[in-house]
Amino acid sequence: MDIKISQDCDKEVLVINKFENELTSQELANQYAVEKDGFEGKLGTTYLLHTYGKENFAKILVVGFGKKEEFNETKMTEAVAKAMKKLAQIKAKSACFAFENVEEYGKYAVIGAYIGDYAFDKYKSEKAHHIDEVVFANFKESDVNEGIIFGEAMKYSRDIANEPAEYATPTRLADMASGLSGLDTRIYNKEEVEKMGMGAYLAVARGSAEPPKFIHMKYSNGNPKKRIAIIGKGLCFDSGGMDLKPASSMLTMRDDMSGAACVLGVMRALTSIKPQDIEIHGIIAACENMPGQHAYKPGDILTAKNGKTIEVDNTDAEGRLTLADALCYASELGVDEVIDIATLTGACMVALGSIASGVMGNDEEMIKKIIDTAKISGEKYWELPMFDEYMNGLKSDIADMKNTGSRYGGASAAGVFLKEFVKDVKWVHIDIAGTAFLEKPQGIFIYGSTGAGVRTLLNYLTK
Repeated sequence: MDIKISQDCDKEVLVINKFENELTSQELANQYAVEKDGFEGKLGTTYLLHTYGKENFAKILVVGFGKKEEFNETKMTEAVAKAMKKLAQIKAKSACFAFENVEEYGKYAVIGAYIGDYAFDKYKSEKAHHIDEVVFANFKESDVNEGIIFGEAMKYSRDIANEPAEYATPTRLADMASGLSGLDTRIYNKEEVEKMGMGAYLAVARGSAEPPKFIHMKYSNGNPKKRIAIIGKGLCFDSGGMDLKPASSMLTMRDDMSGAACVLGVMRALTSIKPQDIEIHGIIAACENMPGQHAYKPGDILTAKNGKTIEVDNTDAEGRLTLADALCYASELGVDEVIDIATLTGACMVALGSIASGVMGNDEEMIKKIIDTAKISGEKYWELPMFDEYMNGLKSDIADMKNTGSRYGGASAAGVFLKEFVKDVKWVHIDIAGTAFLEKPQGIFIYGSTGAGVRTLLNYLTK
């Protein structure tokens, strides 16, 4: 999809907007869609009409924007995504979006175009239909360009998380990270990780034939006034280990590295946006959790990088073990803030479904900022409690803690577990277990990876 900004709308389809109780900018649309057929313009609805040679474009697509007083960034993204799906349905090759009275939402219109046009058809003989050329009129060039960067970042992350585990291995993620220009990247192999004392992370990796790769990317521009580390859970496949998952639960476990895919997409985009006076570290402890001959076992005692010991209560609670050592590592970088993003707990899915991601942390102001940023970005985040009492369920008779406890309050218990490995830094944990990967279409997203967290983290880091 080639995206341009121009006032020349001589394309196959002209796409215009309609607010409820208002007319459109085109007389033909007003005559047929509004007056004749009573098209109301509810958010995301569309109306297609042919011009039969009366205009320079063959068709007009009217997209509903809903109530004008309720319109915002998220609704722009949704409306454009719905319009793109309609354009694909009619096999359009080119389109011009000429919206009126919404000039400030150009970035979010472009993001919507990327979401609506997305399809992961790499392994299909019959490919999805894509719009060849999309022109945006009436938006600032800078907003369109930023929208392209955000859209490409989401597409990149979604593609990685949609790849089968045989392709998206820890080594492949490391190669992707090393190939990103404009970053200082260091890949640590198993022996180097052992020397750093990451016993929790390495235990998870032991059962797999695929070697673990600890990835550290750094972006820096100007004299940093703030330093932030973002950590993405990088379980390239999660079988559950010795506590093997049911077969049906393993089918989509390629998505267990969605946090890592998010971080890769964000770090890639930063080199194009080039935010000033900030230093950002992207960290991924990549591995697989497999029941091989060297796999870690229930009852094992692991020692994390900070010296704390962990009794393995369940080998399928592996993500928090890899994050524990990654959090220790990030805390030693001298950063001001740490954000981890992970498909961490089924309990978060039970609590919030596939609609919202759970958020916890040790700084209320930072939590609020991230939740507010998510709202503007088009994502829904909800704060979950992290009371000290949740730690009671993780008490161990033979170690400092267990890696799991009661099945009640599981998302919060995982949060208080992670908190044990954060030292002297503001920290927020984002659980995207329910939002990262959809098993059926939902809203403007198709089956598969959603690129959860990309928009929110990019807005948070660059604004």
